Amino acid sequence: MIPQFTVEKLKNRKKKVKKVIKSLVTLAVWFFVVGIIVFLSYFIYLQRTIPDPETLISRKVGESTKIYDSTGTVLLYDIHGEEKRTIIPWEDITSYVKWATLASEDSDFYKHRGVDFNGIARAFLKNLMEGGISQGGSTITQQLVKKALLGDERASTFRLVTRKIKEIILTVEIERKYSKDELFWMYLNQIPYGSSAYGIEAASKTFFDKPTKDLTLNEAVVLASLPKAPTFYSPYGSHVEELVVRKNHTLSRMLDLGHITQEEYDQAKKEEVVFQPSVDKITAPHFVIMVREYLVSKYGEDAVEKNGLKVITTLDTELQKIAEEAVTKYSEINKEKYKATNAALVAINPKNGEVVAMVGSSNYFDIENEGNFNVTTAKRQPGSAFKPFAYAVAFQKGYPDGTIVFDTKTEFNPNCKPNALEEKDEFGLDCYHPENYDGRFRGPVTLRNALAQSLNVPSVKTLYLAGVEDTIKLAESMGISTLQDRSRFGLSLVLGGAEVRPIDLVSAYGVFANDGIRNPWNFIRKIESGSGEILEEQKLKPERVIDSSATRLVTDVLSDNNARSSVFGYSSSLYIPSREVAAKTGTTQENRDAWVVGYSPNIAVGVWTGNNKNESMTREGAGISASGPMWKEFMVKALEKYPFEGFQRPDPVFSNKIMLSGQYFDPDHEVHNILHYINRSQPAGSIPSNPLEDTQYINWEWSVRNYFGLSLPNLPN
Repeated sequence: MIPQFTVEKLKNRKKKVKKVIKSLVTLAVWFFVVGIIVFLSYFIYLQRTIPDPETLISRKVGESTKIYDSTGTVLLYDIHGEEKRTIIPWEDITSYVKWATLASEDSDFYKHRGVDFNGIARAFLKNLMEGGISQGGSTITQQLVKKALLGDERASTFRLVTRKIKEIILTVEIERKYSKDELFWMYLNQIPYGSSAYGIEAASKTFFDKPTKDLTLNEAVVLASLPKAPTFYSPYGSHVEELVVRKNHTLSRMLDLGHITQEEYDQAKKEEVVFQPSVDKITAPHFVIMVREYLVSKYGEDAVEKNGLKVITTLDTELQKIAEEAVTKYSEINKEKYKATNAALVAINPKNGEVVAMVGSSNYFDIENEGNFNVTTAKRQPGSAFKPFAYAVAFQKGYPDGTIVFDTKTEFNPNCKPNALEEKDEFGLDCYHPENYDGRFRGPVTLRNALAQSLNVPSVKTLYLAGVEDTIKLAESMGISTLQDRSRFGLSLVLGGAEVRPIDLVSAYGVFANDGIRNPWNFIRKIESGSGEILEEQKLKPERVIDSSATRLVTDVLSDNNARSSVFGYSSSLYIPSREVAAKTGTTQENRDAWVVGYSPNIAVGVWTGNNKNESMTREGAGISASGPMWKEFMVKALEKYPFEGFQRPDPVFSNKIMLSGQYFDPDHEVHNILHYINRSQPAGSIPSNPLEDTQYINWEWSVRNYFGLSLPNLPN
């Protein structure tokens, strides 16, 4: 039996719980009532402020954003000076544009009532699965409201939520007030397409020089693909390939929705799009477009177009002029001599990482030949220009520059026979036995001569001694950003078996120029708002990423004119008599890319020559032939701006150990490969007790003894 005092206690507790619940319910009801009153009041206010259609499509642009050079006095570009807009009637807009826009932006436009909750749910789930914002759920009406009435500048989370609520309320009211065709007509005459073009007619005239009614299917779909991200997908920017991918996706959607036939789809997909040349006045266009894309990604299209930002960049207009003149001059020469139709140049100040000059292609305004494509920020194979990273690791690990490696025909796949001649052996294994650029083998060479003369076989051996993983880690720490997929890379890495961005490569060479201290490349000094508020300012974060001893040794080799003269001659394009400069060439397979990358303590410069579609140049257009004169002409003129500054000399590195000392005959007058005497991870340590444990030993040993005509070791089974 429960005691009486316990029963009373339970009854009192229940009364208190009921009282609390009643209070909470009452409070919730009051909150609900107040919320409804506030919501209705706000709704009534918005309802009274809805503009008529003519007001809705008359978008007023605020103060334009201006991009300046490093001095803040030379205007490079004005975004947007005057907006281009021509309002055209509904019937003058071709059906291709309407269908493409619906397929691209809102295929259920004529079914929903302004807000597509199913679309929002699909976008939310997709973004949740992909861990980012890859898809939006805004309808055409919502986009019209956002562009015409609210703007789409970046804001805090609270403001974004508030604006979203306001956007939905306005969308519902506008949908109630206007027909679907009227809303669609306003949208097509209002939406920004990029390059100051607002509305489909201005876009059609800007990009294709024709009225909207005359657009082909393919052209209409291209224009419909732009509003998603006008700056990113701009035909005058660096992402034309991505624009084509988006265009083809929209075509596929149109086919699925029944707007076009299979025949129309096939024809449009294979049809080449030819854009009108840009009429915008831009100084240093590739650089400016890079800056603009950055601004849009950080502050939003709307803020960049009308918030009056003042952007001080790092560009040196004097150096930019020198760069453009050099690229233009030698592009014409190389086109005739080497069948190379394009070239690019980027220059960086290694002391602070500032991009001081950038020419992304031979002629930015030659849209027909993809002149707007910025090679300096694209991926290209570097050829032998990657070699210094492997040698730098080897030097850090204790290999002197006088270390002997053998430039002899060598098979580097230990599963292939040492005397393999084909790319695949009899069992289908991939064999790897690279040759030097001239087909010759030089026997014993020092690391200094191997790097200076850009010898391939010794460089592959150096990479093996240094370690592929350690070389990748060093290259990444110095600024190379494209080596994430480790499974792709092996010993061919040192001959350019990976892709790098030219701007990253030049920045990494800048670490050598700056005695091992890295300043990541940057292109913004300061950004001010229209009211003068500083939104961001350059903050340098120098970091030592490589020992100064290894850096100085690499520089000493790359500036050693005597060491490279047997290959390049004493008066090559890599030599500037009155200045100290270090340089490295690079050529990829079948002469698709020709490089010269080099530096002084004041400036690091990279030149690339080739063809946008990866066609080969002539065999004579090797790195120094096609890119050397251009690199030297720019360097000579650029260095006139700077006082003379010499490189810091490396401390001499000596070793009494065979191979490391520059001697390769042992006390018994025998000749063996370096792995016979060296543990590759500890070169200064004791001689390996069983060198056969190294998987490369047999093949390396066979190649050395074969070169000297000595008795050969037994071949592996």
